[in-house]
Amino acid sequence: MKIGFDAKRLFHNNTGLGNYSRDLVRILKTYYPNNDYILYNPKPKDLPFFSDKNNFNIISPSGLMRKLHFIWRTYGIAKTATAKQLDIYHGLSGEIAVGLPSNVKKVVTIHDLIFERYPHLYSKWDRKAHFKKFKYAVDNADAIVAISEQTKQDIVTYLKVAPEKIEVIYQGCAQAFKEHYTINELQTTREKFNLPEQFVLNVGTIEERKNALSLVKAIKDLDTKLVLIGRKTDYAKSIDQYIAEHKIEHKVIFLHGVSLIELAHIYQLATVFAYPSIFEGFGIPIIEALYSGTPVITTNSGVFPEAGGPDSIYVNEYDVEQISDAISTLLKDETTRLQIAEQGKVYAQKFNDEQIAKHWNNLYTKILE
Repeated sequence: MKIGFDAKRLFHNNTGLGNYSRDLVRILKTYYPNNDYILYNPKPKDLPFFSDKNNFNIISPSGLMRKLHFIWRTYGIAKTATAKQLDIYHGLSGEIAVGLPSNVKKVVTIHDLIFERYPHLYSKWDRKAHFKKFKYAVDNADAIVAISEQTKQDIVTYLKVAPEKIEVIYQGCAQAFKEHYTINELQTTREKFNLPEQFVLNVGTIEERKNALSLVKAIKDLDTKLVLIGRKTDYAKSIDQYIAEHKIEHKVIFLHGVSLIELAHIYQLATVFAYPSIFEGFGIPIIEALYSGTPVITTNSGVFPEAGGPDSIYVNEYDVEQISDAISTLLKDETTRLQIAEQGKVYAQKFNDEQIAKHWNNLYTKILE
């Protein structure tokens, strides 16, 4: 098969959508190396996180389109010579290129519809633009894939798609989180970032939807420290203000410039992973924590039980006292922590590379038939 991918996020997003894109392409390349994989990248950049570039044909705009790369991504890809030779074009993040030849089968992955669920988090223009692109994608795709049952329900509700037209294929996580690291490797990372022996970890963009402020409040009176890893937004100002008002600067550690391998080390060093997010399409950090053998505390509604499985600890994301009690219980009870961690690793196998690769190959094969 000759498969083209909208690779904007793959190249230029270092977090959720980028991780999903890189991981899916990596998995397909590993299990189906005989396919041709074409990556449409609107802005030239070195291919991240891959050591072998031989199986990828990278297409970027030339001439004037280099400056109009945002237009090229939507309207220019279909005019490239390679697009006419594709068997499948896969939009990895809710969009598909306009004007692709009719013989090219079109697949789109929808991660979430947060702009519809929580419109106050987006400008009016962004909401309209997102809706237009997503609606075009689902109306013109030969296959629509949701990354969770929760997202499938939202596609039905907000984009008015019949449920039988949507397939759920879970995402996995990078191989780095599945590796076993030596004590020396972990200690090197601990010393580099000056991490304590015991700490609570949270990973994700520091924005209102991720709800890190509730987590800061939850650990205020606990004998532990909180490590926050993620890009700061304006929402982080409210966290900084709370920290200053309660004089707990020594209890909250913000980390930046963390490599993928270092992040995997930090997951394994963490005592507890806490993720009281308000809403996610899936919640990939939960899977990263499960594979890392770190017990998870997360939200008791939406997609979170789907991602965390039956043995994670679930809380009301708005109930600071409940979050605090859950953290305190795990910090004090090593036996329970180890039990949850082991059971979490077992549950995480449903998101392993081989299963994901088979699901995608079956889908691609089906739409070509």
